[in-house]
Amino acid sequence: MELLAQQIINGIALGSIYALFAVGFSLILAKMGVLNVAHGTFATWGCFGAYWLMGPAGLSFWLALVGGTVFGGLIGVVVDLVAFEPLRRRKAGTFAPVIASIGVWIVLLNLAQAARGPTATSYPAEKVPQKAIHLGSLLVLPAQLISVVALVVVVTTIHLLLTRTRFGWAVRAVAVDPRSGAIVGVNARLTLLVVAFLAAAIAGLAGVLSAYSDNNVVFNVGEGLLLKGFAAVVVGGFDDVRGTAIAGICLGIIEVFVAQYISTSMRDGVTYTLLLMFLIMRPRGLFGSTSFLRA
Repeated sequence: MELLAQQIINGIALGSIYALFAVGFSLILAKMGVLNVAHGTFATWGCFGAYWLMGPAGLSFWLALVGGTVFGGLIGVVVDLVAFEPLRRRKAGTFAPVIASIGVWIVLLNLAQAARGPTATSYPAEKVPQKAIHLGSLLVLPAQLISVVALVVVVTTIHLLLTRTRFGWAVRAVAVDPRSGAIVGVNARLTLLVVAFLAAAIAGLAGVLSAYSDNNVVFNVGEGLLLKGFAAVVVGGFDDVRGTAIAGICLGIIEVFVAQYISTSMRDGVTYTLLLMFLIMRPRGLFGSTSFLRA
């Protein structure tokens, strides 16, 4: 029973990182209508930003966490301005942005490899919180606690932002039709840039926490998150960040249980088989609809 409880804790913590990344991914997909395959590189560059801030800059973990998150967001804004906004102006359709995102993905991934090299490293041990929390015989690592808290804060903030504020109304208007939104006073360009920043910043946060949890700063840290994040978005529903978060947590729990009770090598195979079965039975996801546009 203790092993079961410990694995549930581990699964929730792992799933929280997947869910964080997926929440940012769902913003891009549902609100901007772009399947951005470069989204994983935002997590990588957020992780690198935190590493540089903790290492050469000598900042604390918490400042580096914020800095890495912001850095990931800024990368997302630059990518939107360079790759996606020109296509939106030209009304290039839905396929061209996907091709553009593939190009961005390759460029950013190669730059990440050039910046850090293929060898993995880790955050400075003296900078990161390391004191574990003991709940009886159960163990909660600081990285696990921070990941869960970060997920709760991000999901609550994004949900309230999209459903209770004028910004959320503007996002929905632009998602439906940018030109119609402009007619009623919405600055579509600024709204999309803010969405791009938020989505990439959340990915950057997920990258920082993933590297912290695995003690592994490497150029492809975001690549593993991309597929898991996309699965969480599809299962949770494109238009509800709460469903996406729940799906991400479930994905983490399934992975941990498969690794513990079946086989580590079969973790991904079993996980995605279960996800496929779920989608066959409920193609709209947990809380989603067939539309990408509803908040």
